[in-house]
Amino acid sequence: MKIIQSVALGVLVAASASLHADFTYTETTQITGGSMLGLMKMAGAFSKQARQAGDPIVSTVAIKGNRMAHINPDRTEIIDLDAETITTIDTLKRQYTVVTFEQMKQQIAAAAAKMKEQQQKSEAKATEQPPTADVKFQIHVRNTEQTKDVSGLSTKESILTMNMDATDKSSGQTGSLAITNDMWLAPEVPGYDEVKEFYRKFAVKMGTVFNSAVNPAMLAQYQGAGKGMADMAEEMSKLKGTPILQVMRMGMTADGTPLPAASEAPLPPSPAGPAMPNAGDVASQAASSAISSKLNTFGLGGFGHKKKADPAQSDSGSAAAATQPTSSVLMETNTQMGGFSRTVNEANFAIPAGFKLLQTKSEN
Repeated sequence: MKIIQSVALGVLVAASASLHADFTYTETTQITGGSMLGLMKMAGAFSKQARQAGDPIVSTVAIKGNRMAHINPDRTEIIDLDAETITTIDTLKRQYTVVTFEQMKQQIAAAAAKMKEQQQKSEAKATEQPPTADVKFQIHVRNTEQTKDVSGLSTKESILTMNMDATDKSSGQTGSLAITNDMWLAPEVPGYDEVKEFYRKFAVKMGTVFNSAVNPAMLAQYQGAGKGMADMAEEMSKLKGTPILQVMRMGMTADGTPLPAASEAPLPPSPAGPAMPNAGDVASQAASSAISSKLNTFGLGGFGHKKKADPAQSDSGSAAAATQPTSSVLMETNTQMGGFSRTVNEANFAIPAGFKLLQTKSEN
Protein backbone atom coordinates (compact mmCIF):
# COMPACT_ATOMS: atom_id res chain seq x y z
CA MET A 1 0.00 0.00 0.00
CA LYS A 2 2.84 2.36 0.92
CA ILE A 3 4.56 1.52 -2.36
CA ILE A 4 1.39 2.41 -4.27
CA GLN A 5 1.04 5.67 -2.32
CA SER A 6 4.69 6.54 -3.02
CA VAL A 7 4.27 5.84 -6.72
CA ALA A 8 1.08 7.92 -6.84
CA LEU A 9 2.80 10.78 -5.00
CA GLY A 10 5.72 10.60 -7.44
CA VAL A 11 3.36 10.78 -10.38
CA LEU A 12 1.62 13.82 -8.89
CA VAL A 13 4.92 15.58 -8.24
CA ALA A 14 6.13 14.83 -11.76
CA ALA A 15 2.85 16.04 -13.23
CA SER A 16 3.02 19.20 -11.14
CA ALA A 17 6.61 19.87 -12.24
CA SER A 18 5.60 19.34 -15.86
CA LEU A 19 2.62 21.67 -15.46
CA HIS A 20 4.66 24.44 -13.93
CA ALA A 21 7.24 24.16 -16.70
CA ASP A 22 4.66 25.54 -19.17
CA PHE A 23 4.45 29.31 -19.48
CA THR A 24 3.55 31.80 -22.21
CA TYR A 25 3.55 35.57 -22.44
CA THR A 26 3.48 38.22 -25.15
CA GLU A 27 5.84 41.12 -25.68
CA THR A 28 4.72 44.14 -27.70
CA THR A 29 7.42 46.50 -28.98
CA GLN A 30 6.86 49.73 -30.85
CA ILE A 31 8.93 52.72 -31.93
CA THR A 32 6.92 55.57 -30.44
CA GLY A 33 8.97 58.70 -31.14
CA GLY A 34 12.24 60.42 -31.87
CA SER A 35 13.78 62.00 -34.94
CA MET A 36 14.49 58.60 -36.49
CA LEU A 37 10.78 57.79 -36.51
CA GLY A 38 10.08 61.05 -38.32
CA LEU A 39 12.67 60.23 -40.96
CA MET A 40 11.27 56.72 -41.41
CA LYS A 41 7.77 58.12 -41.87
CA MET A 42 9.06 60.46 -44.55
CA ALA A 43 10.79 57.50 -46.24
CA GLY A 44 7.52 55.56 -45.98
CA ALA A 45 6.33 57.29 -49.16
CA PHE A 46 8.90 55.20 -51.03
CA SER A 47 9.34 52.08 -48.87
CA LYS A 48 6.77 49.72 -47.40
CA GLN A 49 9.25 48.59 -44.75
CA ALA A 50 9.87 52.17 -43.63
CA ARG A 51 6.12 52.85 -43.68
CA GLN A 52 5.61 50.00 -41.17
CA ALA A 53 8.47 51.11 -38.88
CA GLY A 54 6.15 52.62 -36.30
CA ASP A 55 3.75 49.67 -36.19
CA PRO A 56 3.71 47.55 -33.02
CA ILE A 57 5.44 44.15 -33.21
CA VAL A 58 3.85 41.45 -31.06
CA SER A 59 6.09 38.53 -30.10
CA THR A 60 5.16 35.42 -28.15
CA VAL A 61 7.53 33.69 -25.75
CA ALA A 62 6.60 30.11 -24.86
CA ILE A 63 8.30 27.63 -22.54
CA LYS A 64 7.43 23.95 -22.44
CA GLY A 65 9.75 21.79 -20.38
CA ASN A 66 13.28 22.41 -21.63
CA ARG A 67 12.22 24.19 -24.80
CA MET A 68 11.72 27.92 -25.37
CA ALA A 69 10.24 29.54 -28.49
CA HIS A 70 10.42 33.23 -29.47
CA ILE A 71 7.77 33.85 -32.12
CA ASN A 72 7.09 36.98 -34.16
CA PRO A 73 5.42 37.49 -37.55
CA ASP A 74 8.69 37.14 -39.50
CA ARG A 75 10.67 34.48 -37.63
CA THR A 76 10.67 31.95 -34.83
CA GLU A 77 13.63 30.88 -32.69
CA ILE A 78 13.45 27.63 -30.72
CA ILE A 79 16.02 26.75 -28.05
CA ASP A 80 16.02 23.07 -27.04
CA LEU A 81 18.14 22.41 -23.96
CA ASP A 82 17.85 18.62 -24.22
CA ALA A 83 18.79 18.42 -27.91
CA GLU A 84 21.22 21.34 -27.45
CA THR A 85 20.04 23.02 -30.62
CA ILE A 86 18.83 26.45 -31.72
CA THR A 87 16.35 26.35 -34.59
CA THR A 88 15.61 29.55 -36.50
CA ILE A 89 12.54 29.58 -38.76
CA ASP A 90 12.25 32.26 -41.46
CA THR A 91 8.52 32.55 -42.02
CA LEU A 92 8.77 34.85 -45.02
CA LYS A 93 11.31 32.71 -46.91
CA ARG A 94 9.73 29.43 -45.75
CA GLN A 95 13.05 27.99 -44.60
CA TYR A 96 14.85 27.14 -41.37
CA THR A 97 18.29 26.43 -39.93
CA VAL A 98 19.46 24.30 -37.01
CA VAL A 99 22.62 25.19 -35.07
CA THR A 100 23.96 23.07 -32.24
CA PHE A 101 25.21 24.57 -28.99
CA GLU A 102 28.70 23.39 -29.94
CA GLN A 103 28.52 25.21 -33.26
CA MET A 104 27.27 28.31 -31.47
CA LYS A 105 30.21 28.09 -29.05
CA GLN A 106 32.61 27.90 -31.99
CA GLN A 107 31.00 30.95 -33.62
CA ILE A 108 31.18 32.95 -30.39
CA ALA A 109 34.80 31.91 -29.81
CA ALA A 110 35.71 32.94 -33.38
CA ALA A 111 33.98 36.30 -32.95
CA ALA A 112 35.81 36.85 -29.65
CA ALA A 113 39.16 36.02 -31.28
CA LYS A 114 38.46 38.45 -34.11
CA MET A 115 37.46 41.12 -31.61
CA LYS A 116 40.67 40.57 -29.67
CA GLU A 117 42.73 40.86 -32.88
CA GLN A 118 41.00 44.12 -33.80
CA GLN A 119 41.57 45.43 -30.27
CA GLN A 120 45.29 44.67 -30.49
CA LYS A 121 45.47 46.61 -33.74
CA SER A 122 43.58 49.50 -32.12
CA GLU A 123 45.94 49.50 -29.15
CA ALA A 124 48.96 49.59 -31.49
CA LYS A 125 47.46 52.51 -33.37
CA ALA A 126 46.60 54.27 -30.11
CA THR A 127 50.25 54.06 -29.09
CA GLU A 128 51.17 55.99 -32.23
CA GLN A 129 48.23 58.41 -31.97
CA PRO A 130 47.10 59.11 -28.39
CA PRO A 131 43.32 59.56 -28.03
CA THR A 132 42.11 63.13 -28.40
CA ALA A 133 38.99 62.70 -26.28
CA ASP A 134 38.39 62.02 -22.61
CA VAL A 135 35.40 59.74 -22.03
CA LYS A 136 33.55 59.13 -18.78
CA PHE A 137 30.43 57.17 -17.92
CA GLN A 138 27.49 58.13 -15.73
CA ILE A 139 25.01 55.45 -14.66
CA HIS A 140 22.21 55.99 -12.17
CA VAL A 141 19.04 54.22 -11.06
CA ARG A 142 16.31 56.27 -9.42
CA ASN A 143 13.38 54.50 -7.74
CA THR A 144 10.43 56.88 -7.79
CA GLU A 145 7.30 56.61 -5.67
CA GLN A 146 5.06 56.31 -8.74
CA THR A 147 2.85 53.23 -9.18
CA LYS A 148 0.39 52.06 -11.82
CA ASP A 149 -1.33 48.93 -13.09
CA VAL A 150 0.24 47.39 -16.21
CA SER A 151 -1.12 44.20 -17.80
CA GLY A 152 -3.19 43.57 -14.68
CA LEU A 153 -0.19 43.81 -12.35
CA SER A 154 0.72 46.46 -9.79
CA THR A 155 4.06 48.03 -10.76
CA LYS A 156 6.49 50.58 -9.37
CA GLU A 157 8.61 52.95 -11.43
CA SER A 158 12.40 52.90 -11.67
CA ILE A 159 14.34 55.15 -14.04
CA LEU A 160 17.73 54.06 -15.37
CA THR A 161 19.93 56.72 -16.99
CA MET A 162 23.24 56.12 -18.77
CA ASN A 163 25.49 58.77 -20.29
CA MET A 164 28.78 58.43 -22.11
CA ASP A 165 30.31 61.91 -21.93
CA ALA A 166 33.14 62.89 -24.28
CA THR A 167 35.34 65.98 -24.12
CA ASP A 168 37.74 66.89 -26.91
CA LYS A 169 41.13 67.69 -25.37
CA SER A 170 42.13 70.21 -28.01
CA SER A 171 38.91 72.17 -28.52
CA GLY A 172 37.15 71.66 -25.18
CA GLN A 173 33.95 70.62 -26.95
CA THR A 174 31.72 68.24 -25.03
CA GLY A 175 28.84 65.94 -25.87
CA SER A 176 27.04 62.90 -24.53
CA LEU A 177 25.46 59.75 -25.89
CA ALA A 178 22.52 59.21 -23.53
CA ILE A 179 20.07 56.39 -22.80
CA THR A 180 17.14 56.63 -20.40
CA ASN A 181 14.98 53.61 -19.60
CA ASP A 182 11.71 54.30 -17.78
CA MET A 183 10.77 50.93 -16.24
CA TRP A 184 7.62 49.82 -14.45
CA LEU A 185 8.46 46.71 -12.42
CA ALA A 186 6.20 44.12 -10.82
CA PRO A 187 7.61 42.46 -7.69
CA GLU A 188 6.22 39.09 -8.78
CA VAL A 189 4.83 37.73 -12.05
CA PRO A 190 3.10 34.35 -11.62
CA GLY A 191 4.93 31.84 -13.81
CA TYR A 192 7.78 34.13 -14.86
CA ASP A 193 10.17 32.15 -12.68
CA GLU A 194 10.08 29.55 -15.46
CA VAL A 195 11.69 32.09 -17.81
CA LYS A 196 14.45 32.89 -15.32
CA GLU A 197 15.07 29.20 -14.66
CA PHE A 198 15.27 28.43 -18.37
CA TYR A 199 17.86 31.14 -18.95
CA ARG A 200 19.81 29.88 -15.92
CA LYS A 201 19.96 26.39 -17.44
CA PHE A 202 20.92 27.84 -20.82
CA ALA A 203 23.70 29.88 -19.19
CA VAL A 204 25.07 26.74 -17.52
CA LYS A 205 25.51 25.15 -20.95
CA MET A 206 26.75 28.27 -22.74
CA GLY A 207 27.97 30.53 -19.94
CA THR A 208 31.69 29.79 -20.14
CA VAL A 209 31.72 30.88 -23.77
CA PHE A 210 29.61 33.95 -23.10
CA ASN A 211 31.95 34.99 -20.30
CA SER A 212 35.07 34.57 -22.40
CA ALA A 213 33.51 36.59 -25.19
CA VAL A 214 33.43 39.66 -22.95
CA ASN A 215 36.88 41.07 -23.58
CA PRO A 216 37.98 43.53 -20.86
CA ALA A 217 40.57 44.95 -23.26
CA MET A 218 37.72 46.08 -25.50
CA LEU A 219 36.61 48.51 -22.80
CA ALA A 220 40.12 49.65 -21.95
CA GLN A 221 40.16 52.00 -24.94
CA TYR A 222 37.92 54.31 -22.91
CA GLN A 223 39.36 55.77 -19.75
CA GLY A 224 36.94 55.27 -16.88
CA ALA A 225 35.12 52.40 -18.60
CA GLY A 226 36.12 49.95 -15.87
CA LYS A 227 34.65 52.18 -13.18
CA GLY A 228 31.60 52.69 -15.36
CA MET A 229 30.97 48.93 -15.52
CA ALA A 230 31.39 48.63 -11.75
CA ASP A 231 28.97 51.52 -11.23
CA MET A 232 26.49 49.84 -13.56
CA ALA A 233 26.54 46.62 -11.52
CA GLU A 234 25.97 48.59 -8.33
CA GLU A 235 23.16 50.68 -9.79
CA MET A 236 21.43 47.72 -11.46
CA SER A 237 21.20 46.04 -8.05
CA LYS A 238 18.68 48.74 -7.12
CA LEU A 239 16.17 47.38 -9.64
CA LYS A 240 13.67 45.11 -7.91
CA GLY A 241 11.23 43.00 -9.87
CA THR A 242 10.39 42.27 -13.50
CA PRO A 243 10.02 45.17 -15.98
CA ILE A 244 6.49 44.81 -17.35
CA LEU A 245 6.67 48.10 -19.24
CA GLN A 246 9.80 49.84 -20.52
CA VAL A 247 9.99 53.12 -22.40
CA MET A 248 13.57 53.55 -23.56
CA ARG A 249 15.02 56.67 -25.14
CA MET A 250 18.34 57.02 -26.92
CA GLY A 251 19.76 60.35 -27.98
CA MET A 252 22.35 63.07 -27.49
CA THR A 253 22.80 65.83 -24.95
CA ALA A 254 25.20 68.77 -25.07
CA ASP A 255 25.75 69.33 -21.36
CA GLY A 256 25.99 65.79 -19.98
CA THR A 257 22.55 65.83 -18.36
CA PRO A 258 20.43 62.67 -18.81
CA LEU A 259 17.58 62.51 -21.27
CA PRO A 260 14.29 63.05 -19.42
CA ALA A 261 12.20 59.94 -18.75
CA ALA A 262 9.00 59.38 -20.71
CA SER A 263 6.82 59.75 -17.61
CA GLU A 264 8.40 63.13 -16.83
CA ALA A 265 8.53 64.65 -20.32
CA PRO A 266 6.34 62.94 -22.93
CA LEU A 267 7.36 63.51 -26.53
CA PRO A 268 4.95 65.38 -28.81
CA PRO A 269 2.89 63.01 -30.96
CA SER A 270 4.35 62.15 -34.36
CA PRO A 271 2.34 62.84 -37.52
CA ALA A 272 0.03 59.99 -38.50
CA GLY A 273 1.57 59.67 -41.93
CA PRO A 274 4.52 60.77 -44.02
CA ALA A 275 4.78 64.53 -44.43
CA MET A 276 7.31 67.01 -45.69
CA PRO A 277 8.98 69.07 -42.94
CA ASN A 278 7.90 72.68 -42.49
CA ALA A 279 10.24 75.67 -42.24
CA GLY A 280 10.46 75.36 -38.46
CA ASP A 281 11.45 71.69 -38.70
CA VAL A 282 14.16 72.50 -41.23
CA ALA A 283 15.58 75.24 -39.03
CA SER A 284 15.59 72.99 -35.98
CA GLN A 285 17.25 70.15 -37.87
CA ALA A 286 19.87 72.55 -39.25
CA ALA A 287 20.72 73.82 -35.77
CA SER A 288 20.94 70.28 -34.45
CA SER A 289 23.15 69.19 -37.34
CA ALA A 290 25.49 72.13 -36.81
CA ILE A 291 26.02 71.11 -33.19
CA SER A 292 26.34 67.44 -34.11
CA SER A 293 29.02 68.08 -36.73
CA LYS A 294 31.27 69.65 -34.11
CA LEU A 295 31.11 66.57 -31.91
CA ASN A 296 31.84 64.34 -34.89
CA THR A 297 35.37 65.70 -34.94
CA PHE A 298 36.28 63.50 -31.98
CA GLY A 299 34.35 60.35 -32.71
CA LEU A 300 30.85 60.87 -31.30
CA GLY A 301 28.05 62.03 -33.53
CA GLY A 302 25.64 64.21 -31.59
CA PHE A 303 25.55 67.47 -29.77
CA GLY A 304 28.56 69.47 -28.62
CA HIS A 305 29.34 72.86 -27.14
CA LYS A 306 32.32 74.90 -26.14
CA LYS A 307 33.18 74.88 -22.47
CA LYS A 308 33.84 78.62 -22.57
CA ALA A 309 31.80 81.13 -24.50
CA ASP A 310 33.50 83.33 -27.05
CA PRO A 311 33.64 86.90 -25.60
CA ALA A 312 33.54 88.32 -29.11
CA GLN A 313 30.24 86.62 -29.87
CA SER A 314 27.54 89.07 -30.91
CA ASP A 315 24.27 89.51 -29.04
CA SER A 316 22.38 88.05 -31.99
CA GLY A 317 24.71 85.05 -32.01
CA SER A 318 24.16 84.54 -28.28
CA ALA A 319 20.42 84.65 -28.74
CA ALA A 320 20.61 82.10 -31.53
CA ALA A 321 22.78 79.80 -29.44
CA ALA A 322 20.34 80.06 -26.56
CA THR A 323 17.53 78.78 -28.75
CA GLN A 324 19.52 75.80 -30.04
CA PRO A 325 18.49 72.44 -28.56
CA THR A 326 20.71 70.99 -25.85
CA SER A 327 19.34 67.47 -26.26
CA SER A 328 17.75 65.31 -28.92
CA VAL A 329 15.85 62.02 -28.73
CA LEU A 330 16.89 59.91 -31.70
CA MET A 331 14.55 57.05 -30.88
CA GLU A 332 11.97 56.13 -28.26
CA THR A 333 10.71 52.54 -27.96
CA ASN A 334 7.92 51.08 -25.87
CA THR A 335 8.05 47.42 -24.76
CA GLN A 336 5.24 45.86 -22.73
CA MET A 337 4.75 42.32 -21.45
CA GLY A 338 1.33 40.75 -21.01
CA GLY A 339 -0.87 37.78 -21.80
CA PHE A 340 0.67 35.65 -19.05
CA SER A 341 -0.62 32.08 -19.24
CA ARG A 342 0.19 28.54 -18.12
CA THR A 343 -1.16 27.21 -21.42
CA VAL A 344 1.36 26.47 -24.18
CA ASN A 345 0.54 25.51 -27.76
CA GLU A 346 2.71 22.57 -28.88
CA ALA A 347 2.52 23.92 -32.45
CA ASN A 348 4.83 26.75 -31.36
CA PHE A 349 7.72 24.27 -31.43
CA ALA A 350 6.93 22.59 -34.76
CA ILE A 351 8.56 23.20 -38.15
CA PRO A 352 5.79 24.27 -40.58
CA ALA A 353 5.10 21.80 -43.37
CA GLY A 354 6.91 22.51 -46.62
CA PHE A 355 9.69 24.61 -45.07
CA LYS A 356 13.19 23.91 -46.41
CA LEU A 357 16.15 23.09 -44.15
CA LEU A 358 19.25 25.16 -44.94
CA GLN A 359 22.57 23.55 -44.02
CA THR A 360 24.90 25.64 -41.88
CA LYS A 361 28.44 26.23 -43.11
CA SER A 362 30.00 23.85 -40.62
CA GLU A 363 27.69 21.06 -41.87
CA ASN A 364 28.74 21.36 -45.52
